[in-house]
Amino acid sequence: MAIVMRLGKLAERVGIADSNLSKLKNGRVSGVRFKTLDAICRELDCGVGDLIEYVEDEEEADPGAWAAHRPRDAPPS
Repeated sequence: MAIVMRLGKLAERVGIADSNLSKLKNGRVSGVRFKTLDAICRELDCGVGDLIEYVEDEEEADPGAWAAHRPRDAPPS
């Protein structure tokens, strides 16, 4: 059974801004806190797998790309 709830009401119940929940809903975030996922799942009575799914990138990632974000004191791989 689908749960129907306005975005603003869910955001209020979860404790995050409407705009952040909207970004999450539309896939415009690069990460989400476990605490936020937990709160959404509690309010919607669902599991994390009901909210998100893994979608493989169309382009193969450059294996060395992460190095640009590696802390300066991190040893090279």
